[in-house]
Amino acid sequence: MPKRVVILGGGFGGLYAANHLAGKDVQVTLIDRRNFHLFQPLLYQVATGELSPADVAFPLRAILSRHRNIRVLMAEAVDVDVAGRRVILEDGAAEPYDELIVSTGARNYYFGNDSWAEYATGLKSLEDATKMRHRILYAFEAAERTTDPEEHRAWLTFVVVGAGPTGVELAGALGEIANDTLKGDFRHVQPEQARILLLDNSDRVLGPFAPDLSAAAEKALIALGVRSLLNVKVTAVDDSGVTFQSATGSERIHARTVLWAAGVAGSELGAKLAASAGVPLARGGRVAVDANCALPGHPEIYVIGDLAYAVDASGKPLPGVAPVAMQMGSYVARRILGRETKPFEYWDKGTLAVIGRASAVAQFGKVHLAGAIAWLSWLFIHLMFLVGFQNRLIVFIRWGFNYFTYNRGARLITGEGVPLRSHDNEGNAVSRH
Repeated sequence: MPKRVVILGGGFGGLYAANHLAGKDVQVTLIDRRNFHLFQPLLYQVATGELSPADVAFPLRAILSRHRNIRVLMAEAVDVDVAGRRVILEDGAAEPYDELIVSTGARNYYFGNDSWAEYATGLKSLEDATKMRHRILYAFEAAERTTDPEEHRAWLTFVVVGAGPTGVELAGALGEIANDTLKGDFRHVQPEQARILLLDNSDRVLGPFAPDLSAAAEKALIALGVRSLLNVKVTAVDDSGVTFQSATGSERIHARTVLWAAGVAGSELGAKLAASAGVPLARGGRVAVDANCALPGHPEIYVIGDLAYAVDASGKPLPGVAPVAMQMGSYVARRILGRETKPFEYWDKGTLAVIGRASAVAQFGKVHLAGAIAWLSWLFIHLMFLVGFQNRLIVFIRWGFNYFTYNRGARLITGEGVPLRSHDNEGNAVSRH
């Protein structure tokens, strides 16, 4: 009887593992609570209206339908019976396995302050992206209506917490929206007067990049009207703004729109898996794995992608980026097929971050690029990694149209989003959507 392989998660790691097991003498079951693969690196463009949700997602069944040894189940795994080698699903059903690949990713993490999630939208899912888009675009609409100067300023103040690649890309996109996309669309609001603040507790933006690229990114952000506040620690987030601690003491920013890009933690399933296997969780709720990407003491269970806490030869933790998940997925599939015996070794092909129009930074080992060349590299690489020819073509056309027209055609305010409070004429708090 062919070996039964269960893959939890249809992200980069899970999908790459499934593709390498396709057509082989194994029975593969891929389980995901969504019916699509999400291209997370472009999620910020959904949040800022440059792309539509369907542009960055592709149905899992359509991707894997031609592989007869792979079946796809839309279900949510809530626990793993390690001793019985079964995955427990939300409806109580159980899926047996001989070998298990867990690639359930990460979630937004507020460093123990979960109440902040109501006011500071993170960016890990399509739902997060459309909610964030709602908040960003609604802020300009609310500023158009208010007659209170203080409220007007608060609605036009955007705070992005976290100056890593996601935070920088969000802040740069906000700068383009304010300076180009919405310019001339309103009668009482001048979008270009928006304040965009980027907060981080490190001493420079894009900390994982080389200092010269951080400096180039900072310069590009300033050109877009983004101001960075570094070496600060956020201590409170509520419906009217952010409080942070700096070298000079506690300070307050009155802002109606706060976007979270400061931290992620392993999915909740990771904690349950660790408990069931009797192993401790690593930093950030991630599951520590051995040199073979397997759970210590359980060589039949592999943990890959953002959920895995893996280190390189020097003991440095591997970053939670798509290329790591892709390479891990391919590696564990080869191990399951008996074609890999060496420990996992991540090949860092480079890191990129886009700041704005024709502006990006790229680090390929000792080669550092900034500006238009890095931006073109970013465009090409992201197009190639998109799943599905149709998505690649649509995104390419949208990018070209947006570049020449300065327009973002997907800037729609849909759904209820997060309740945003304003004040009536008597100063009482009221909710708006």
